[in-house]
This record gives sequence, structure tokens and C-alpha cells, in this order.
Amino acid sequence: MLMDRSCVVPRAWCACLLLLFSTLSAGVTEVGGTHQSIPPSVVKLWASAFGGEIKSISAKYSGSQLLQKKYKEFERAVRVEEIDGLRLVKRLAEDMEEMFHKKAQAMKRLVEAAEEAHLQHEEDPNLQYEYFNAVLINEVDEEGNSVELGGEFILQPNDHFNNLSVNLSLSVVQVPTNMYNKDSAIVNGVYWSEALNKVFVDNFERDPSLIWQYFGSAKGFFRQYPGIKWKPDEHGVIAFDCRNRKWYIQAATSPKDVVILVDVSGSMKGLRLTIARQTVSSILDTLGDDDFFNIIAYNEELHYVEPCLNGTLVQADVTNKDHFREHLDKLFAQGIGMLDIALTEAFNLLSDFNETGKGSECSQAIMLVTDGAVDTYDAIFAKYNWPERKVRIFPYLIGRESAFAENLKWMACANKGYFTQISTLADVQENVMEYLHVLSRPKVIDREHDTVWTEAYIDSTLEDGQGPVLMTTVAMPVFSTKNETRNRGILLGVVGTDVPVSELLKTIPKYKLGIHGYAFAITNNGYILTHPDLRPLYGDGKKRRKPNYSSVDLSEVEWEDKDDTLRNAMVNRKTGTFSMEVKKSVDKGKRVLVLHNDYYYTDIKGTPFSLGVALSRGHGKFFFKGNVTVEEGLHDLEHPDVALADEWTYCNTDEHPEHRYLSQIEAIKLYLSGHEPHLQCDKELIQEVLFDAVVTAPLEAYWTSLVLNKSENSDKGVEIAYLGTRTGLSRINLFVVPDELTNQDFLTAEDKEGVFNADHFPLWYKRAAEQVPGTFVYSLPFNTGTENKSVVLASTAIQLLDERKSPIAAAVGIQMKLEFFQKKFWTASRQCAALDGKCSISCDEEDINCYLIDNNGFILVAEDYTLTGKFFGEPEGAVMSKLLQMGSFKRVTLYDYQALCWVFSESSDSGHRLLDPYFAFFSAIKWILSELIIFLVEFNFYSWWYSDVTAKAQRIGRTMQVPCDTEYPAFISERTIKENTGNIECEGCIKSFVIQQIPSSNLFMVVVDNKCDCSMFEPITMDPVEIMYNESLKCERLKMQKDRRRPDTCHPFHPEENSMECGGAVTHTANLATTLLSVLLALFPRLSSNTNWPRALWLQR
Repeated sequence: MLMDRSCVVPRAWCACLLLLFSTLSAGVTEVGGTHQSIPPSVVKLWASAFGGEIKSISAKYSGSQLLQKKYKEFERAVRVEEIDGLRLVKRLAEDMEEMFHKKAQAMKRLVEAAEEAHLQHEEDPNLQYEYFNAVLINEVDEEGNSVELGGEFILQPNDHFNNLSVNLSLSVVQVPTNMYNKDSAIVNGVYWSEALNKVFVDNFERDPSLIWQYFGSAKGFFRQYPGIKWKPDEHGVIAFDCRNRKWYIQAATSPKDVVILVDVSGSMKGLRLTIARQTVSSILDTLGDDDFFNIIAYNEELHYVEPCLNGTLVQADVTNKDHFREHLDKLFAQGIGMLDIALTEAFNLLSDFNETGKGSECSQAIMLVTDGAVDTYDAIFAKYNWPERKVRIFPYLIGRESAFAENLKWMACANKGYFTQISTLADVQENVMEYLHVLSRPKVIDREHDTVWTEAYIDSTLEDGQGPVLMTTVAMPVFSTKNETRNRGILLGVVGTDVPVSELLKTIPKYKLGIHGYAFAITNNGYILTHPDLRPLYGDGKKRRKPNYSSVDLSEVEWEDKDDTLRNAMVNRKTGTFSMEVKKSVDKGKRVLVLHNDYYYTDIKGTPFSLGVALSRGHGKFFFKGNVTVEEGLHDLEHPDVALADEWTYCNTDEHPEHRYLSQIEAIKLYLSGHEPHLQCDKELIQEVLFDAVVTAPLEAYWTSLVLNKSENSDKGVEIAYLGTRTGLSRINLFVVPDELTNQDFLTAEDKEGVFNADHFPLWYKRAAEQVPGTFVYSLPFNTGTENKSVVLASTAIQLLDERKSPIAAAVGIQMKLEFFQKKFWTASRQCAALDGKCSISCDEEDINCYLIDNNGFILVAEDYTLTGKFFGEPEGAVMSKLLQMGSFKRVTLYDYQALCWVFSESSDSGHRLLDPYFAFFSAIKWILSELIIFLVEFNFYSWWYSDVTAKAQRIGRTMQVPCDTEYPAFISERTIKENTGNIECEGCIKSFVIQQIPSSNLFMVVVDNKCDCSMFEPITMDPVEIMYNESLKCERLKMQKDRRRPDTCHPFHPEENSMECGGAVTHTANLATTLLSVLLALFPRLSSNTNWPRALWLQR
């Protein structure tokens, strides 16, 4: 018994120890070995089952294997060629040069006709002439009679002008609201310029691709062809004045360096300072991208409006001008004005900057905005400006006082400038523009009809179904050729015509550029004329223009070129090549393609533009030529399921009016018939289209058999099969009736990224081309929304050859319902290899989360349906961090230099309120009362009224979008890593996961153990973050001047110039009754206007 007892005790201890060990072991397993509960072999089984099933469905309904086989059958009949990028870009530049030359020749004919008509015309101050006023045509009075300057004007819709109602036989004349439309100077100008009607029509007949042609008169009127009715804005006003448009200013003057001096002494308080600010702002409006400027405020001291830019000038681009306008609001008046100090600084600044070689190196001017000058300061002019008088002086006398007018006028006359007096805000614009006529004199006397081209801008009148159209304008000045006015250098105006940027794209053979290739053009300042990554508009629904859309630099889209090597070579009009790795964001910026691009560039002669072509290495550098008979090709091209890229030019149907109603397929048939010698077509492209039509034709019968064989078509979730070829040919087959389609927009014009466009292949085509041959790329379109609208796209590329450098011949794919796709996934995830049928793990378990994500980390399938389409890092930040750490995914940082950021603005909204008719009426009453005692307390009284009006406006705060720079991440999987497991420590708990690639796809299954709370890991998002620049860096960015090429011509002075026409003081003799009447007349159109009228058609030009 004792032995028995002695044995019991140790056994009890053993049992206790065994129990303790088991407990500890279980605890260790819980903490350190949880990953063993997700067997990688099971996840691999699920991935394999789903991959096999979904590839079978995708291959079957897309017909990918059949199409690959058909191209293989033609392999020996095709010839593969490497694209010679340099030769291609030179040929494209020549084609564009020819197109631009035709437009310039049309303008030359207008110039000749205008100058001859003016030469033959004798000015008649009593001339009475009825012309077609653009606003008054077809208007009648209460009795039904045509109003004066109206009359019946036949208008008919025309598809070439976006179905606007126009008159192709006559032009119309627009006169700004603030000008009298029967003024003698205007009537005489309208009369002699009627001679342009015949030339307008002749130009349009010679070149039917022309759109608007026009003549902007130096007197202010604007003659436009074809004739069209203009409508005032909601305030009854047409603010358009051709003379402050870039095409006018650029053609009328030479590049210039300008220093603006603003008097901020105590006498400038109140109304005078307000007028001075508006004057400076109007001067800025007249400066363009070839000009340089700075603004200096002065009293006893000098105050650079932007202190950072002390001692230098900056380019007058939109961004810089807007920056200075913001600083104008901070000016306040105090102290004594020391003009001598300001003039000395201005002369030194212009001289020093000119020596740097960075400015315009042409005209120089000092704009003086002041309420008076106690001296003529001839000693300063003698020291810095005489005898050459290279710097012109333009004084603007602010206010009614004329005591100092003679001093200021003397300054202007002694320095080849012009003097004006500005008494009210209404006087500002007309008086500011006087200096342009002075700067145009040398060019006029030289008889140099320089052809100018503007940067890209948006014309809202010709929307193409995808929003407003980007334009460039070609313009030429018109001079008085009368001998008696030669030394006065009289500018009559400027003629111009618009050229849609889409016209350039039509000359580009997209099929030669490959899937990722593109062409682009920039100006002499490095700004983009056309580039597929230029985004000039923003907003949903009705798009709005970005503030700085016209001055987006090439370096802001090709940002990987940190040294601006490509940009600078193009700006300097060189011909050459350049290569670099690029990160191209696609799919609304959510995905990234890493490519290696080769760039080829040259200049477009006769213009300030340079052209570039980008070709991606690999398949993007090769294309092939096939050969079939015309009969075979036409037979297969005419099938109803065949379509050609809308924006590609197979045949030029715009050249002759009789061809405009032809579809591209109809035009090809007509061209091949040989009965239309005037129809110009791309012979090589048509041959390749015919080849693709023949090779892809068997798919039509194949898809039809699937539709007819109901038993075969058991996969009810497949809705569409589609294909596209390198020639822009596409075929579509529906497996359901159109009304039952889940995504109605796919492969339509509404789906801009899903169809062939002028500058890009469809997104599904691009992504398929970068997949391993024979595999499918699956994605959830980001433009689909709710559950019943969600679809999955699957596409694959068809290679011509088995070689690595083989060109991509085509891409095929299907659209299927997301619900159908997800069911296939959940079915596959319920499989297991256990003999007893009991799975060791299931996606149905509460502690397990199963995801299906794509190669960019977006969720296609999750148990929580609301996660569909979201980035995986948002719900699983810890797991995504580990995947990045392990190398399964990599982060790619992208930059957006065209971004808009929301800011809260407390700036005054008074500018908008001044347009309100009732607010304007109230302000007018105040102004009239102020006039009664203006001589006693002019500025203090006004200041009291004005501050009362604006104080409320300034308290209004609102959020607004402003240009900014942002950076944001994109993510891409590492192809070589097919599977991986990971453990994440989360406060004493280990979270495990398994990731497994789905075979033959871009997809991954991720199974996550969610027992642990890993909330300490932040979600990983793709939200953009604004790049914040400190004050020092902001200053450096303002000062930084990128390379630019100056215009080829410069006309700063002419020895025959009559510089004594230098302005005169404005006298004010109007009594109160006259003043009151003029105010009410000016106000009446606003108060009585129909606010339902659309904005003026040409307000945006």
C-alpha cells in the first residue's frame, strides 16, 4: 500500500504538469501559431478552382482562343516592322505645318482685303449706315417692325458649327455694351470692313474645315463670320471686347517688359485707390505669356507688391497675374508719394533684368498709376532714358483733378508714351488699352504682318458632345496703308480664325503610335497645346474651366523628367530623341502603368509649336502589315457588328461639304470604288482595317452560335463580348437584350475611357496588353455604382507572334454581372480536399475574412458588399502594410500638378455683387449723392459709403477650389510573387493571412484571420495629399523661370514714329443732370434685361 501511495503522488503531479503544459501550449498556439489555422494549401485549392472556372468562362464567351488561332493562320502573310519614331514625328510635323499654313494663308487674304478697303475709304463723320448688329438682328419692336440695326437675318442650323444657327453668306458686327453702336468711327469702320464678307465666304469654300473667322477693330467692334445671333448675359450685358483678348494683343504688339508703379500715398485713399487697383488689374489683362512684369507700390518708401520678387520681373502667365491680383487687395494709402525714388527703381530694374537675358528683350515700359506728380523729373529721364528713350512711359492720372495733368503728359511725350486720365471705374478699360496702340506703331510702320498663334484656350460655343473644345487662334494685324498716316502707325485691327486642337489630332495616325503611344505639342513657352494628360476642365455634370488650364507646362505632365531635358529641347525647337521610365496613371488616377517611353520630337515650321511623339518600348515599337483583297475586306467590314473609331481619321470627310454626312465605313467604300478622286484617305490604314475585318470576322459566327445554343449558354451572367484591333476596328455581341444590360454606358461615347479616342486606346485594351500573354485582366469599372449596376470586365490581348517583341494585334473581352462573378468565387471557396468532406477552414467562418483583389489592390469580392470597389488597405490596413513590407505589392508615388484643392476663402464677394442689378441701383444712388458734394469731401465721403458696401461682402466666407499640387499613391503587385503568408503582431495577438494568385489572371485571393484587434494600424488610403510649400520654397518657385523661346520678331521702336501723339487730359464739364441721365441709361439695360437669356456666346474667347 505504501508503494501504491508513493506512486499516486508523482502521478498526480505528472497529471497536473501535463495539464499545465497543455494549457500553455494552447496559449502559445493562440499567440504565436494562429497562422496554422489558414492552410496555404486550401487557399491555393480555392484559387485554382476559381481561376480555372472564370478563365474557362472568359475564354469561351470572348472567343479569345479562336481569334488567336485566326491571327496565327495569317502569321506568314504579315510583315512586322519597327517604327522609326524620328521619321514618324518629322512626317507628322510636315502634315501639321501644311494644315497651319492653310489657315495662315486665309488670314493673309483677309488682311489684304481689309487694308485695300480702308485705303479706298474716305472717312465721313456724317455717314449713316445700317449694318447687322449681332445682338439686334431679328429683333422687332412692339409694332412688329425690325429694330434699328436689326433687320431680318436668315439663320440656319449647321452641323459644322455644332448645329448652331448661322448665316454662311454674311457676317455680323458686335459692339461692346459700353460703346455707342452708331458712333461715327464705328459706323465708318463697319462700312469699309463689309468688304471682308466676300473673303470670308471664299476662305470657307477653299478650306471647309475653317470655323469662325473674324476681324477685331481697334475702334472696338468685332466682325464675325459666319453670322450668328449674340445674346447678352443674365445682366443684359455683353462684356466681350475683342481688344483685350490675347489673340488681338499678341498680334498688335511685340513682347514687352513692364514695371507698374502704383501711388499709395495718403491722397490716394478711397475711390482713387479702388480705381488704381482696377487700372492695374486691367493692365495685367493686356499682358501675355511672352511678357514680363512686376508691380511696385510707393509712398515715402518702395513696396514690392510681392516682396519675394524684389529686383526681378516674372512671366505674365495666368498663375503669376492671379497671384499679384490677390496682393493688390492688401494695398492701403498713407504717407507722401516720392515718385523720383519709384522711377529710379523702375529704370534700374528694367536695365538689370534686361542684362540677364531672361526677359522679352524687346519693348520696355513703365506704367505710372498716380493722382499727380509735382515735378516732371526730367533729371531722372536724362540719366536713365535719354537720348535713346528705350523705355516708354505711360502715366494714368487717377481722379478728376487735372492740376498735375501737364506734368504727367510731359513725361509721356518726352518718353514715347501716352497719357490718359481715369476718373471713374467705367473709364478704366478703354483708357488702359490706349497704350497698345502706341506699342503697335513700330510694327505698323515696318509693315510687318507677323503671324501669331495663341496657346490653347477653351471655346464654349462649339461643344463636341464631350464638353467645350480646346482651340488655338492664328491672327495677323491689319494696318492703315495711307501715306498721310504712315508715321502715325495706325493699327486698324486684327484678323483671326480658330483652329480646334482636334484638327491636329486628326493628322496623327494613332495606329502607328501603338497602344500606349501618343503625340503631343507645346508652345514656345513650354505650355501644352495638346497632350492626353492635359485636364483643362473639372466638376461633374457641366464642366468648368480650371483657372490655369492654358498654362500647364509640359514638365507638369511628364514630371519624371526632373531635369526638363525633353521640355527644353522642344522649347528650343530641336530635333532629337529622349528616353525615360514613366508612371502613367489610368482609370481616373486609381491605377498605374509603369512603362519605358522613347520620345521623338521636332518643331512645326511657321508656328511657335513643337511636336513630340512617345512610343512605349516592347510591343509599342512594332506594327505589322497584312494583306487581303479589297473584296474580302469590304465584305467583312460591312457587317452590322463592326464599328470604327469615331475620332480616328480613315478618310478626311471634312475637306468637302458633300462628304460630311458620310460615315467612315461609307467613305472607305467610296474611296475604294475609285469614283471620288477628291476624297483623301489613309491608304495604309484602310488596308490594315480590311485585314483586321477579315481576320476577326469568324468571331461573329462564333458568338452567334453561343446565343443560339441555349444549352451551351448556361452562364446567364455574361452580357457582352467585345473585341478591338490596333486599327480602331471593334466588334460587339450582346448575349442579352439591350434593355437588360447592367452597364448601359459601356462601349458608348459616355464611357470615354472604354472606347477608342483620338489620343488613346480603350482602358481594357491598355491593361490587357500589359498582362502575361494568354491571361485575363479583370476589373470593376469605377464608373459603376450600386449593386444592380455593377459589372466585371475581363479582357485579354492577342499577340501576333510568340516573341517578346511581338506587336499586339487585338484585345477581346467580356462584361459579366458582378453578382454572377462573386457567386463563382464563393462556390470555389467552399471546396476542400479532406477525405471526410469536412473542410479545415471556410470563408463562412466568423473569424475568417476572404477577399478577392486585383493587381492594384482593389476589392472585387468581399463578404461585406459595401467594400466592393474600395482599396484593400482601407479595411485591412495592417495586412496591406505587411504585403508592402514583404514585397507582394509596391507603392508608386504619383504627382498631380493640375489638381484643385478646397480652401476656405474670406475674400470679398463684392465683385460679384456689383453685377446684381438691384445692388448696382443702390450703389448708383449712393454715387449720385456723393457727386453732390464731391468737391468738399470727395474721398473721405466715398470711403465711408464704400466701406459700408464692401464690409458685408468681405464678411462672406465660402469654400472654393484653387489650383494646387498633390501627391498620391498607387499600388501594383509584384508579378514574380505568386503566394505568400504573413503574421502581424497586434498588441500581444498575432494576425495571420495568406495571399494566393488566381491562375491566368491579375487577381489575388486574400484570406485573413480576423480574431485580433489590429486597429492600431492606420488604414492605407489613396487619398491625394496637397504638397505644402514653405514661404522660402514658394518664393523660389515664383522666381524660377524655365527655358522659353522668344518670338522670332520684335518691333520696339521705329525712327519715323510720331511720338508727339501722346494723349491729353480729360475735361469734365457734364452737369449733374447729364451725369444722372447717363447713369440711368447705363443702368436701364441691366434692370430690364431678361435674366433667362444665356450668357454671351463669345464671352469666353
